[in-house]
Amino acid sequence: MKPSGIGGQAVLEGIMMKNKEKYAVAVRKPDKEIELKVDEYKGITKGNKILNLPFIRGVFNFIDSLILGMKTLIYSADFYEDEDEVEVKPGDKVADSLFKEKAESVMIGVTVFISVIIAIGLFMVLPTIIAGFFEKQFNILSAGLVSAIEGIVRITLFLIYVVLISFMKDIQRTYMYHGAEHKCINCIEHGNELTVENVMKSSRLHRRCGTSFLLFVMIISIILFMFIRVDGMVLKIVTRLLLVPVVAGISYEIIRLAGRSDALIVRIISAPGLLLQRLTTKEPDEDMVEVAIAAVEAVFDWKQYLEEYEAELDAEMEESEESDSEENETSDESDDENAEDDEDDV
Repeated sequence: MKPSGIGGQAVLEGIMMKNKEKYAVAVRKPDKEIELKVDEYKGITKGNKILNLPFIRGVFNFIDSLILGMKTLIYSADFYEDEDEVEVKPGDKVADSLFKEKAESVMIGVTVFISVIIAIGLFMVLPTIIAGFFEKQFNILSAGLVSAIEGIVRITLFLIYVVLISFMKDIQRTYMYHGAEHKCINCIEHGNELTVENVMKSSRLHRRCGTSFLLFVMIISIILFMFIRVDGMVLKIVTRLLLVPVVAGISYEIIRLAGRSDALIVRIISAPGLLLQRLTTKEPDEDMVEVAIAAVEAVFDWKQYLEEYEAELDAEMEESEESDSEENETSDESDDENAEDDEDDV
């Protein structure tokens, strides 16, 4: 497998694919035609060396992905608004009058901020409160046991959330597009031409998935909070909040490594995330795969990528053959020396 560097996200009846600063959104419109939008998104880390440092870049890259994801999701949803909903809402009028051209960016920023606050409250703060309740209710004296309860509650809430939203009809189709996104990336990263047939045969699971990232956030937080212990509920909550960027930074580096290495330890730590992706990705149909391919081709030259892929494989084979040839020559020389020694002995 050769990493491609491209990533994406499923949107409403479509897919967003991003390669460096360039991104494309492909949407299957109600009339079944594919609408394609290509644009650039530089992000808050662009040109900033400090924000691009390991274990720091993860937090800001995550924020960038949320902002771009919300922006493209809104774009795709516009194709499926009911006629009755097209009327401008009072909130939109107020936003337009206050922020004018920047109204959409401000609304996206506010939405992302609220989403992050809700996520932190649900998956970071609430498990701490529930664990504290169990600690007092059952008079638990072991700090390690309380941390374990908190971790179990955190993972349980996350899994319940993933399972519950999977029953929503729109989410089910989004999961299918999510699977199409992964299949496209897997197809080209394994050296296959990007055709509908090849994509359909590819795996819908990928190590660099956002689902795996979120699961790593849960697991890393459990490990970290078990070693960093404080007394008092307020201090515990404050500590959890302060450590969120640290947890996100570590999780990002693990995901980044998982996409670039095929080492055994990497495959082992990636296994839980791949297992969870069986819930957040579904097998797509060929129409969805066509949408995914359109998004990929708009930002990524997969034919050139495959040429480089084959060239690297050929170079590796030549090096391997040369190495084998040298080993054989060494072996022959050793055999000749042994034969001479045998003659001397005779």
